[in-house]
Amino acid sequence: MSASTATSYNPADQMPGCTFADVETARESVYRHLYPTPLHEYAALSELIGAQIYVKHENHHAVGAFKVRGGVNLSSTLSDHEREVGLYTASTGNHGQSIAFAGKVTGTRVCVAMPDGANPSKVAAIRRLGAEVVFQGGDFDEAREWAQSAAASGGARFIGPTDPELIAGVGTYTLEIMESLPDVEVIIVPVGAGSGAASVSLVAKTINPKVRVIAVQAERAPAIHRSWKAGRPVEAEMETAAEGIATRVAQENALRMICHSKTGIDDFVLVSEDELVDAARLYLEHIRNVAELAGAAPLAAAIRYRDQLAGAKVVLVLSGGNISMEKLRGIIDRDA
Repeated sequence: MSASTATSYNPADQMPGCTFADVETARESVYRHLYPTPLHEYAALSELIGAQIYVKHENHHAVGAFKVRGGVNLSSTLSDHEREVGLYTASTGNHGQSIAFAGKVTGTRVCVAMPDGANPSKVAAIRRLGAEVVFQGGDFDEAREWAQSAAASGGARFIGPTDPELIAGVGTYTLEIMESLPDVEVIIVPVGAGSGAASVSLVAKTINPKVRVIAVQAERAPAIHRSWKAGRPVEAEMETAAEGIATRVAQENALRMICHSKTGIDDFVLVSEDELVDAARLYLEHIRNVAELAGAAPLAAAIRYRDQLAGAKVVLVLSGGNISMEKLRGIIDRDA
């Protein structure tokens, strides 16, 4: 698979506080509340792509997405002061559920800033976990700016989507992949803020440097892709319907990890809105699983680059299934 070569952060290649050892340590806190998710091979997808295709079902968590692993790990590290004054964060949905879950299991007040027009099912899920939802701005980054300001003014902690504790918790799903399928050759992972891609590349390449890690983003939200190519944070327009990967500003600590010369990603793919919708439809048709558009991105990338994947053993990370009913109806109606 071909792609532009990234410029790594140099000269020190410093990691931003999350190590492989941190991921291993996170297992204890993660499995106190969660179970490992399935990894299944699907003959229909393998035939479609011409490779051995496995799906890592992070959509099978009770909250419907991989991010909850990070929140659970975070919950084990909170200080008494942080639990007393509460936590602020910003999210388009899945990260917010993760931090809300952390608040629920620790009795900590959580305020989640979300952009206007956020996925109603994700808003409802966050509220059901006991967190307060405040609508601020037109996109994730405007909501983030408000949450950071509110946390600072109240002496509370702002939890970013790629804080080290979150990356470490999320990394546990790659440990599961590598243990269940040690001869995996390619892992394809969607990129929003970057905790998933950063943790996949760190864990997979620490265990087996030959594993190729391919990141996927929407063509209409290419900030991380452009930042990866430039080797520094680059802002870009954000117009994708896939809210889980709708980011216009790169998170520097995750970017450093995916650009790392030894444990960074190997390739980066951009996919269209139509390809995202088609991939979500194919998941419904062939494996009877609901994927949000961000979760369908790895399948969209595999279809686009099937020639370069021919015969390989490939894992697609189905990162979440929290799609709105409106979008789900649109996918079904389009198929009809």
